Amino acid sequence: LSVTMLLSVGIISVALVVFIIKYVFGSSGPNPFEKDTRVPLKPIVHHRKEKNKVLKQGFLVSKVPENLDAIIIGSGIGGLGLAVLLAKVGKKVLVLEQHDRAGGCCHTFCEKGFEFDVGIHYIGDLLDHKPFRCMLDQMTDGQLQWEPLENPFDQVVIGPPDNRRRYPIYSGSRRFPEELKKCFPGEEAAIDQYLKLVKKAGRGVWLLALLKICPAPLAKFLAATGLAKRLSFFFKMASRSLTEVVNQLTDNKDLRAVFSYIFGTYGNMPKDASFSMHSLLVAHYLNGAWYPRGGATEIAYHMIPIIEKAGGAVLVRAPVNRILFNEAREACGVSVLKGQEEVHIRAPMVISDAGIFNTYQTLLPKELRALPDIQKQLSLMKNGEGGLSIFLGLAGTKEELGLKADNYWIFSENNLDELVEKYLSGEREDSARKVPLLFVASPSAKDPTWEERSPGKSTLSLVTFANYKWFEEWKEDKVTNRGAEYKELKQAFMDSILEVVLDVFPKITREKIEYMDAGTPITNTHYIGAPRGEIYGADHGTARFSPELNATVRPQTPLRNLYLTGQDAFLCGFAGALAGALSCGSVILNRNLHLDAISLAKRTKPTSSRMKGD
Repeated sequence: LSVTMLLSVGIISVALVVFIIKYVFGSSGPNPFEKDTRVPLKPIVHHRKEKNKVLKQGFLVSKVPENLDAIIIGSGIGGLGLAVLLAKVGKKVLVLEQHDRAGGCCHTFCEKGFEFDVGIHYIGDLLDHKPFRCMLDQMTDGQLQWEPLENPFDQVVIGPPDNRRRYPIYSGSRRFPEELKKCFPGEEAAIDQYLKLVKKAGRGVWLLALLKICPAPLAKFLAATGLAKRLSFFFKMASRSLTEVVNQLTDNKDLRAVFSYIFGTYGNMPKDASFSMHSLLVAHYLNGAWYPRGGATEIAYHMIPIIEKAGGAVLVRAPVNRILFNEAREACGVSVLKGQEEVHIRAPMVISDAGIFNTYQTLLPKELRALPDIQKQLSLMKNGEGGLSIFLGLAGTKEELGLKADNYWIFSENNLDELVEKYLSGEREDSARKVPLLFVASPSAKDPTWEERSPGKSTLSLVTFANYKWFEEWKEDKVTNRGAEYKELKQAFMDSILEVVLDVFPKITREKIEYMDAGTPITNTHYIGAPRGEIYGADHGTARFSPELNATVRPQTPLRNLYLTGQDAFLCGFAGALAGALSCGSVILNRNLHLDAISLAKRTKPTSSRMKGD
């Protein structure tokens, strides 16, 4: 019996390996990365009116292309990225955006002569020969340029004003640990072990992609049998919290905080954060950090023409109020609200970049929303934490204000869990008076074209968390007129945050401030459609990284011809949302686009330096 059983297990294992190889490497659909589509660089366009002709094309029925192949709801990078991939294989795609400009978190706005970006602070992994860089080059025909940040790219500042400790974070696989060891003598073993774990967990993310794109029965089998955790260190470490892992490595509280500081880029305090998610972020910046030359609008500006070239369109002020289904429960189009009227647009495929909650809870008809498979997916996910952003317009150049192309992560103490928990669970007036964590960046200092566009001016972006409930009572009010109490609460946050900024950046004084305003969680709901003001979509705590969840929540939804792309389909942030687009494109085109991008990167490596004219 035991021999028979062993033989059976062997045969099943071999069959499984063959099956996985077939789905990882086998492909039948068209390949968006078949050829290198980069063209020589064209002069950068700074004129806002020119750019707006591309980014602000208002919805009109007459602008809707005929015979669409797909409709995408939402023009964040997950939506635009997928539209480009489909356009590259000749598909005609319509992207619909509820806001008045395309780009989602990649959009910018102007006030008092200052341009502010809302979500792009720095992107990693953009060395010339890397697959991620190659993919972005192809998706913008080589027109999107990236400017490296300073090294150190992040500064971690810990402690109260009278005892602030500053720890610079350097990129470079060797330099990152070397510089940390200078700051923490005697902690060399902990630093080496931390980096080893980070790299190993980061490398295992391939299986996350596989669970999203392989056939559902195989994904469920890998999750249910525990094979996912055996095959990938990413899943092995996914259920362990960042705090748990870091506390085992060292007793030094400042070093623990430095190991954990970047949790703000995915939105969970260390005790709730998955070590694997954290590892992806640390690994993402190991080779450096970059910012788009010309500002965040450059991203959408260079993607939209590719969609249009294939006969598609990206239209704004086009709020989708429901997805249309035929009698067989197949998605067959969307309804767009134009004033009080509904405009129905048909297509054989609907893809949502609006997030899982908006898609399932708002856009589906009631009877489909109630389906067990839909409810199961909703039960596995929860809303992420709300974000609060402050935008500062300053008189003075970066040199005059002491600003560099780097970021500051400022914490009032080194016990990060306690800090965040107390702040988010506090009464709103108390929490507004003392904001214990703050991200500070200067978009203007990162962009070398800024000075010619806005001479003698600078901008700061300040970001922290905020509890949606603190602002919820004003959610129905008009966005520009939410009343005196709301303004007072906003002002209290701005005042206490400004104190921190003035203290850490001594060259910035109150007299230099020409513009200041804040966006609260309900502002995020208005502009980017975030149901509870979250900036990273669904929550990224440890539960998000169970193999079961990732085998269940995939680009393919339980409803035929309806797909998910973007952050909720994969992971948060710019790179995570693009991975969501690649995964969704893989399912639709029936080939592994992640591997296609890697393959093209290898083929174009020798030409990359020639394209740059080196």
